[in-house]
Amino acid sequence: MSSFPRDPAFDSTFALLREGYRFIPARCERLDTDVFETRLMLRRAICMRGEEAARMFYAPDRFTRRGALPQTTLRLLQDKGSVATLDGAAHRRRKAMFMSLMGAESLAALEAAAEDAWQARIATWPARQDVVLLDEAHAVFCRAACRWAGIPLPEAETPARTRELAAMIAGAGAFGPSVLKALRLRRRTERWASGLVRQVRRGALQAPEGSALRVFAEHRDAEGQLLPPGTVAVELINILRPTVAVARFVVFAALALHREPAWRRRLAAAPTSAELEAFVQEVRRFHPFFPMVAGRVRAAFDWRGHHFRDGDWVLLDLYGTDHDPRIWGDPEVFRPERFHDWDGSPFNFVPQGGGEHFTGHRCPGEWATIALMRGAVRLLARLPWDMPEQDLTVDLSRMPAQPRSGVILRLAPPG
Repeated sequence: MSSFPRDPAFDSTFALLREGYRFIPARCERLDTDVFETRLMLRRAICMRGEEAARMFYAPDRFTRRGALPQTTLRLLQDKGSVATLDGAAHRRRKAMFMSLMGAESLAALEAAAEDAWQARIATWPARQDVVLLDEAHAVFCRAACRWAGIPLPEAETPARTRELAAMIAGAGAFGPSVLKALRLRRRTERWASGLVRQVRRGALQAPEGSALRVFAEHRDAEGQLLPPGTVAVELINILRPTVAVARFVVFAALALHREPAWRRRLAAAPTSAELEAFVQEVRRFHPFFPMVAGRVRAAFDWRGHHFRDGDWVLLDLYGTDHDPRIWGDPEVFRPERFHDWDGSPFNFVPQGGGEHFTGHRCPGEWATIALMRGAVRLLARLPWDMPEQDLTVDLSRMPAQPRSGVILRLAPPG
């Protein structure tokens, strides 16, 4: 077995923070490899990119997510006891609970909730000269997610819940005071969600049949036991928070519409479903979401002449795989047409992870993300807006990234 190519730095933690999404691709190019060894937080790490690396990473039961994320990132994104931290039969059983919400009827209900929330929010825009789209989309998706999940959300509580969920997303890759604030807000959200579960179980709150609140509150483990209220709260947040996170994709979609006027005109007219889908998918491929996923090897194995030891910490580069020129010709060019003949591989297009939805660790809400983006793109393509002067810089050292201004829109006056 050959040794892994090595990043020569003693420790690359600060380089990762400085380079962000570019960290793994830059070293792969420099070392002429798809896999290399480095040190992060004084810990040995193996970094990988590309379709074959993703295929290996998502092989059934090869990696565990336990112990693979920094504690603050784990707390803000998934939390202990969540579906992402489970393996084997326990993971498959819990994942099935999530996937039961991803049928066509349920996704149509989510789209309808988002459409109503968008229309209510857009109705307030004429009274304001400018709106920050990221803030607007956060609020829209918070309301839509709660309605879809069967969670009552009084209008007066919407700003607080939106702020809590958005802070978890923004703080996931950060350090310092903002993380402490996000953790404090998360604890508040967990107390609120736990209270909802207890109300459902004692009959004080009637959650709709098939809603996340009802399904999760009634879910039983392999021993026939109800999940603890705190665990159900964590999983409810794992429905709400990722839905609110779609706001970042919507902001990037607006930026793409602004920079690609021909596509804006096409989508404002009568686009085919294939055209709309291709545009949405190219936004997800081209623009940064989360940079990488992490796992720990469950049992030693060999791959491409390299030996992976039990417990090895492995990072798969999502952004770099979606920008791999061997997969995507001219990857730095925004070209939705490329998806007209995409082969549909679950390993070469991985903005929200790869592999199998029902049994693997791929994001269970990916289809919901696409549905929400389709609705938002249809609306934004038809609305008469422009972008005033602003800073649209996307800092790739910030994880997750966003345009610095949050994308400010200005509605054209009527007539």
